[in-house]
Amino acid sequence: MTTAAIHQPQYLPYLGFFHKLAQADLFIVMDNVEFLRRGLQHRNKVKTSQGDQWLTVPVLHQQNQRILDVKINPDTAWNRKHWGTLTTNYSPAPYFDRYATDLQYLLQQDWHNLCALNMALIKWVMRQLEIHTPIVRLSELPVQGHKSELLISACKAVGADTYLSGPGGRDYMDLALFDAAGVEVVWQEFTPPRYAQVFPEVGFVPNLSILDVLFCCGPDTRWFLETPAGRSRPQALGVA
Repeated sequence: MTTAAIHQPQYLPYLGFFHKLAQADLFIVMDNVEFLRRGLQHRNKVKTSQGDQWLTVPVLHQQNQRILDVKINPDTAWNRKHWGTLTTNYSPAPYFDRYATDLQYLLQQDWHNLCALNMALIKWVMRQLEIHTPIVRLSELPVQGHKSELLISACKAVGADTYLSGPGGRDYMDLALFDAAGVEVVWQEFTPPRYAQVFPEVGFVPNLSILDVLFCCGPDTRWFLETPAGRSRPQALGVA
């Protein structure tokens, strides 16, 4: 059995994204579907003393543009601002220094293409979490169709007989088509874990960028990647 996870390349996605990748045998990057402005493809949330805050990569977006074609607006110092926000809010976190040098270097490169930026960051996080799932781009596969047909076509193209879907897939997937094509659908079982965050006085904020977990939990973030909802977390992580 070969299980494929298929997902759009997001900007510094949340822990559940990497939980899905860790459970799959193959990760198909959905890079040639339409870019969704104000979605998670070019922004994500971090925690501040006031609660959550968006980090947004400014883009030069055209209507009906594919994700892989979206360019980053070169007229803004977005990467310097993002790093400043991360430093201001996470420098007290116990594992900030562990990741700061590499992350700062990545962010401050002269990025022009959004997909290239997102994939570089996703691969960096995968290395930190020791996720070795192979990556294939949808744009490089001989696929056809839309929605469920496209997902099935992608699975067939890589020889996967099982598709790992997030729970949101129940709202739009045509399961009868998967059954007819001989592709089994399994559902990701992920419960956002609680852990000691910065600024505990504003309460625990779930589903932030993966950076929140990495800076606060470090290598123990690996514990949250187990199926179905994570192994018992180490006592050292505390409770928020």
